[in-house]
Amino acid sequence: MRLALIGQSAFGKAVLTTLAGEGRHEVVGVFAAPDSRRGPEPLAAAAADLGVPVWQPQRLRDAECIATFQALGADLCVMAYVTDIVPLDIINAPTLGTVQYHPSLLPLHRGPSAINWALINGDTRTGLTIFWPDAGLDTGPILMQREVDIAQDDTVGSLYFNKLFPMGIDALVESVGLVERGEAPRITQDESAATYESWCGRAESQIEWQRPAAVLHNLIRGCDPQPGAWTTWQGARLSVYGSTVCADERHVAAVPGTVLSVDGDGMVVSTGHGAIMVQRVRAGRGAKVAAAESGVQPGDVLGE
Repeated sequence: MRLALIGQSAFGKAVLTTLAGEGRHEVVGVFAAPDSRRGPEPLAAAAADLGVPVWQPQRLRDAECIATFQALGADLCVMAYVTDIVPLDIINAPTLGTVQYHPSLLPLHRGPSAINWALINGDTRTGLTIFWPDAGLDTGPILMQREVDIAQDDTVGSLYFNKLFPMGIDALVESVGLVERGEAPRITQDESAATYESWCGRAESQIEWQRPAAVLHNLIRGCDPQPGAWTTWQGARLSVYGSTVCADERHVAAVPGTVLSVDGDGMVVSTGHGAIMVQRVRAGRGAKVAAAESGVQPGDVLGE
């Protein structure tokens, strides 16, 4: 088949190199995100290395981008980590349609921060969905799903890179094969079970210390590494990473946000119910450091 690929970052690169490495399909074009200040976009760089035509439009909705895509004559489009709005003129252009990866068990956690919200909500299982995108946001028919357990200490980083990333590559490649053989299902999503959450950003990641320790643990790991759960200390922003609920301090009487202790293991902070240990912090835009190296002292009150 003639494949077009839309995506970005390490996941898009891995999907491209895996599909190209199979030697069964011709990748006729790649549409990647623009380069950043940190360097070349990984998917775009991989496409160039493979000799695959690559475009990096600012917006996939631009008329020139749509015309370029349509001219490729692709049989199937594969969307691997796409955050831009993809118009139906692109989605419907390939003769066999478009398939897309989403890191949740749709219709649960539709939206751009699905992994964050699964952890923040305290889910114990999640997974991925390969689906046929339509005019809605993550609403199209399901082609394939795969499930994984969420461990108590999983973060966004560990859940994605250790589980959903490698599983997603395999699922997309398998889905391409199903489409090629005419065996790919189209299972309508159950709208009665649907949930949607928008971006997990600055407002959503602020720590409210009066909440229970277990809830804050889910928030911290659900924002690790991005956007970083945060509080304030001495009037400045302090992001926190690596948390553990302190089961032996469930009835702490201190004001929520009070730093109870700081040592080589981390800093223990009182909450609305119990206490939580934080291992690493980052002041402002600085580097992450061990809590014991941050300057935070017992008796300090975070969030004031």
